[in-house]
Amino acid sequence: MTALTLSTAAAPGLRADAIVIGVAKGAGGPVVAPGAEAVDKAYDGKLAGVLETLGASGAEGEVTKLPAPAGFKAPLVVAVGLGAQPEDDKDGAYEGEVLRKAAGVAARALAGSRKAAFALPLGDAGDVGAVAEGVLLGAYAFDAYKANGKNAKDKKNGKAPLAEAALLGGKPRDKEHKAAIERATAVSEELNRARDLINTPPNDLNPESFAAIASAVAKEHGIKVQVLDEKALTKGGYGGILGVGSGSAAGPRLVKLTYTNSKADKHLAFVGKGITYDSGGISLKPAGHNETMKCDMSGAAAVFAAVVAAARLGLEVNVTGWLALAENMPSGSAVRPGDVLRMYSGKTVEVLNTDAEGRLVLADALWAASQETPDAIIDVATLTGAMVLALGNRTFGVMANDDAFRSAIVEAAEEVGEASWPMPLPEHLRKGMDSPTADIANMGERMGGGLVAGLFLKEFVGEGITWAHLDIAGPAFNEGGPFGYTPKGGTGSGVRTLVRLAELTASGDLG
Repeated sequence: MTALTLSTAAAPGLRADAIVIGVAKGAGGPVVAPGAEAVDKAYDGKLAGVLETLGASGAEGEVTKLPAPAGFKAPLVVAVGLGAQPEDDKDGAYEGEVLRKAAGVAARALAGSRKAAFALPLGDAGDVGAVAEGVLLGAYAFDAYKANGKNAKDKKNGKAPLAEAALLGGKPRDKEHKAAIERATAVSEELNRARDLINTPPNDLNPESFAAIASAVAKEHGIKVQVLDEKALTKGGYGGILGVGSGSAAGPRLVKLTYTNSKADKHLAFVGKGITYDSGGISLKPAGHNETMKCDMSGAAAVFAAVVAAARLGLEVNVTGWLALAENMPSGSAVRPGDVLRMYSGKTVEVLNTDAEGRLVLADALWAASQETPDAIIDVATLTGAMVLALGNRTFGVMANDDAFRSAIVEAAEEVGEASWPMPLPEHLRKGMDSPTADIANMGERMGGGLVAGLFLKEFVGEGITWAHLDIAGPAFNEGGPFGYTPKGGTGSGVRTLVRLAELTASGDLG
């Protein structure tokens, strides 16, 4: 992870490999953003013109590099686009997500550098936290499996992430600024850990090894861990998790992570889908749909990261994380279309499609979470391709059995910079899951498939418990090029929203 410092030093005298400044898109061309006054002054106030000559416009994500002016100890200035210039264009005028994205773009552009100074607009502690998060998330790299990886001596074929970032304008002795850095570090480190898990190939990450990693990390942070293996799952009657995992040589697991705070009077339960590889089972996925299915445990990774982050931040809320882990494979022992599973809740499910497996493992975990009657349950899952068709690759859908709770989650997601959209649970779609053989089928109407999946999950939430479902199938894994602070591969989608929900619950501001 990139080391962060707060600095009151002036940009000209700071020893660094680069000075990062912001440039906005003004009506008449690029405009140098607040925070870069000393740099602009060194160019005799003509920095905007120089940038325009070099082709800069201030558009979001744009990076322009130019030699630092005479007298600067840093040799390079990196101008990163902030997008449209706010009307007042002052410190604090730029939204946190704008700063987060800009810092992420710059951090990635400076891979291989030892130190960079970020002279971006900092209006308050919120801006400090946004820039810090952007740097830490944007500098992320997953190279553990490359010859020039983290533990190898040969770095000539690759660039190490930016080693150190100094946030100019930050106040080292200010309690709020220090707290913002500490929060950004905890959340970003755990989010990046989730990314590592998502990016790990499935021959190295299966339910057993995922459970072992979660157990080791949780214990480091005082989180109680309980792991149910095949024997315990069988004894407990977890038919959904067992059914999905029955075709794999790697047995399923249900991991319970319990963070408690002695001052807490509220309890949240997070439930994550953890299919460490999804072949589709007997209902095998078609060619071209298997290559990224190591990411089907992104929901469990998000839940794991959020619980650990809550513990590291010492939030005054009790948080229980449930990781429903299985590998969905075809074999002679795999569950078949037409089989009926008896779930942990006692309900029976007719399996019409073995590739609709995520809802089966989540159903058992949701019922287990319900037995503790938490104040709310939020599940996170790469659940349906239908949600990707509906919302695209960068937005997750939010469904809930309480409209106000659904709205609160969408607002929390927006606050931390995660794109989400409220989705309905139309009751008329429930009839499509009626089964002549079992209590319910795991498939319903094809149209509105993401909503059908939400309605299925709702059947396994305890009566009277507030519940929401986050379908992160679109944003969980980025198959395209990096953008903002989002890398190619695993993104850690959902982590920051869950952490924010825990913070709001701790402060009494969530329902």
